[in-house]
Amino acid sequence: MTPSTETNETLFARAQRVIPGGVNSPVRAFRAVGGTPRFVQRAQGPYFWDAEGRRYIDYIGSWGPMILGHGHPVVLQAVQAAALDGFSFGAPTEREIELAEAILRLVPSMDMVRLVSSGTEAAMSGIRLARGATGRHKLIKFEGCYHGHADALLVKAGSGLATFGNPTSAGVPPEVVKHTVVLEYNNIDMLEQAFATHGNELACLVIEPIAGNMNFVRASVPFMQRCRELCTQYGALLVFDEVMTGCRVALGSAQSVYARELPGFEPDMTIMGKVIGGGMPLAAFGAKRAVMQHLAPLGPVYQAGTLSGNPVATACGLATLNEISKPGFFDDLSARTRRLVSGLTGAAKAAGVPFCGDAEGGMFGFFLLPELPQNYGQVMQSDSPRFNRLFHGMLDRGIYFAPALYEAGFVSAAHTDDDIAETVAAASEVFKTL
Repeated sequence: MTPSTETNETLFARAQRVIPGGVNSPVRAFRAVGGTPRFVQRAQGPYFWDAEGRRYIDYIGSWGPMILGHGHPVVLQAVQAAALDGFSFGAPTEREIELAEAILRLVPSMDMVRLVSSGTEAAMSGIRLARGATGRHKLIKFEGCYHGHADALLVKAGSGLATFGNPTSAGVPPEVVKHTVVLEYNNIDMLEQAFATHGNELACLVIEPIAGNMNFVRASVPFMQRCRELCTQYGALLVFDEVMTGCRVALGSAQSVYARELPGFEPDMTIMGKVIGGGMPLAAFGAKRAVMQHLAPLGPVYQAGTLSGNPVATACGLATLNEISKPGFFDDLSARTRRLVSGLTGAAKAAGVPFCGDAEGGMFGFFLLPELPQNYGQVMQSDSPRFNRLFHGMLDRGIYFAPALYEAGFVSAAHTDDDIAETVAAASEVFKTL
């Protein structure tokens, strides 16, 4: 792509005249950290270049999908070949079946999947299916877990044991979220009391098993085990939102990570996106056959999409899944991600800055706290002004972390040891200024 004749600043000024906030997704606006967003001109491997020709080591990877890095040749070839055959048909294709079969091989807790175009769409449809399959209305979600911008899920917790949600977005009527119960993440006592109060009315419990929208917070094994036990006891569906963690923290997704500690563990429904589309708009939700057969055209729960199973997106996703399924892929990716977090931790310690980090597969997070938080309230105690200085210090040195304190980061197979070393060296400089 030819470099822009404009700067990031002039592009942002133009954008704000025609796009609300100048961006098409709020976190891109740099409102949390201040400053001017970088307008990307092109990307390759672990890097992207902005409008001014500046190169950055990219640790957001389109917020997770680019697990192979940008412009992987095998994926690019698959997308180009598919595009030559047609952009969209509105009719079934063989590749939809192939992608569905590939997803089910990797995540065997599901018997069937429905392909859609976004994580929000998958979560919204999955919740509707859970309600239709159980005949119940209420659902449990957890503070700090994000499941897309569907109305019923845009809620936060208030004080008290199990507060019914209040909308966190204008335009969401209170009655829309009156069936949503919001609990504290990793709080077993609150979980048990919520089921004791509402258990027979609950259609599902939806959870990010490793929450990536309050940076990186794991559900503890005892907490996850109790979620599974209570859902089974009361007949509610355990819904794993693996839009971010699916095929990213492990080839079998986060549920396979928990199955290491809890033999036989599996959720009732899984919501997926990001990696399974390889950077194209594609997501999915799936469950056992008995649940999925409630979905139209087999059953009364309606869901549809003009671009669902898009032939170019399925080509991109299938090529990506084939590449990450190769032997040793996740061993290498996990080691590289751990080296990054270890290096950042060491640099912070040397500078006397409170810091902790965690990683699984190709997903990581860090906090300017002395120890890892377990819930959203603890995450909120992180030092936001200091993080903003850290973000801009790294940005000035060509390192692009998420422009928000509460977002996880991502390493790709394209990141090299030199990229990790450059990042840690930059962090060593910046931590000394904090």
